[in-house]
Amino acid sequence: MSAPVEVVVLQMAAHAGDIAGNMDRFACLVREHADGADLVVAPELVTSGYDLDVLARRGRELAEPLDGPAVTRVSAIARQTGATLVLGMLERDGDVLYDTVVTALPDGAVVPYRKSHLYPTEMEIFAPGSELVVVPTPAGRLGVLICFEHAFPDLATTLALRGAQILVIPSAVPNGYQHLLTLRTRARAQDNQIFAVGCNLTSHGFCGRSLVTDPRGDVLAEAVTEETALHATLDLSAIERERAREPALRLRQPDLYRHDHA
Repeated sequence: MSAPVEVVVLQMAAHAGDIAGNMDRFACLVREHADGADLVVAPELVTSGYDLDVLARRGRELAEPLDGPAVTRVSAIARQTGATLVLGMLERDGDVLYDTVVTALPDGAVVPYRKSHLYPTEMEIFAPGSELVVVPTPAGRLGVLICFEHAFPDLATTLALRGAQILVIPSAVPNGYQHLLTLRTRARAQDNQIFAVGCNLTSHGFCGRSLVTDPRGDVLAEAVTEETALHATLDLSAIERERAREPALRLRQPDLYRHDHA
């Protein structure tokens, strides 16, 4: 039986354009809440804030490469705390911007995932990523999705079939759409009988409502709207127990799912 995974979900506000302040706030929250944690998850675009008007005007100024100061700092915090850290950043690669999530491991390694399924309003600012990512970490195998991507069951199932045990979903879900955050996080967990961690921005028009769900889709921890740190304990052996009871992934028939099937 594997050791339980202690998860901390940092539901936080991010101020548009204030990279130094946002990163200081993230570091402060990690120091305050991550003692004993194996996995710490922060929301989408924590470094820059999620304001598409600001990012359209100042995105290239605010964005950083993967070897820039934000990622360097996150990597250092992961080494110092011994936890795996997941957070969203505005990435620049040449002249191209990406909505990226980085996973920083305790050994200092950093694995990026670029949002591949962009919401329509994001398409004029960001380029889409071109590959899905499963990250082996001391806290389990993480499958990374970003916000709107929880709307695509195929993405979560592909990650599960590649061995993901925990879906981590940094998000910027606005007020009025919290039902989608809750429903889809639970559904993607139950669809694939894995854990899911939805970590959402709050304040500045975002709804909070971060949550952690188990392989049955049951909620282990849930926030409301204010800044907070959720704590949950994940028993990864529950994945195989649930799949033994209902072997849905094993009984898939993908040949029937082709769109050109007669």
